[in-house]
Amino acid sequence: MQGDGRVVLVTGSSRGIGRETAARLGDLGYRVAVHYVTSAGPAEELVAALREGGGEAEAFRADVSDPDACQALVKAVAERFGGLDALVNNAGITRDGLALRMKDADWRDVLDTNLSAAFYLSRAALRHLLRSEAGRIVNVSSVVALRGNAGQANYVAAKAGLVGLTKALAREYGGRGVTVNAVAPGFIASDMTDALPEDVRQRYLQEIPAGRFGTPGDVAHAVAFLVSREAGYVNGQTLAVDGGMVMP
Repeated sequence: MQGDGRVVLVTGSSRGIGRETAARLGDLGYRVAVHYVTSAGPAEELVAALREGGGEAEAFRADVSDPDACQALVKAVAERFGGLDALVNNAGITRDGLALRMKDADWRDVLDTNLSAAFYLSRAALRHLLRSEAGRIVNVSSVVALRGNAGQANYVAAKAGLVGLTKALAREYGGRGVTVNAVAPGFIASDMTDALPEDVRQRYLQEIPAGRFGTPGDVAHAVAFLVSREAGYVNGQTLAVDGGMVMP
């Protein structure tokens, strides 16, 4: 699954799953565009680490909820690296709350960042991906898109929308050498999960046949496969990376 100098843009890659994914792709030989909104320091640290490892990387700042900023981001990446071969739509936010109490702004902000941004970026990137020998889009959804989750109507709707967007774009561009797939992470270990009471952690663990929480690396490996040339006949799919939590 070597990158062989192909160019990939990973949004929201200054931390968490995005950071691990960008690092993994850099290790595989991709030239990596590291995207951030506010975390300039961590983004630059990742870029420095990738360069120290012999890779090529650059950090780019953009508010991906803005369609003009998405257009400008893709243009800047393509100009810096001489093209674009793959896009990983990972950027996302949460604004949790019960539906009866959810503010309009909380609904709008999550849909704009988690769903609309993926469309804006994909639309801009496709002009370059269609010229690539193996154009790839990978959308980072969530298992909540497949099972729902109380208190997250906005987040669930956005992540479910990503699954639909994945299928639509896969049908539109699969015949032109561009594949579009999604990953749906399950319960991924983080500072947030570490802070949960032990009884809550155990309750979640009982739902996971693998018997453990996932790691950002688990998701990064799945994304790396879908971005690779070897995944050229995988299109329009949503791969749950959840230890078996959700099964069709």
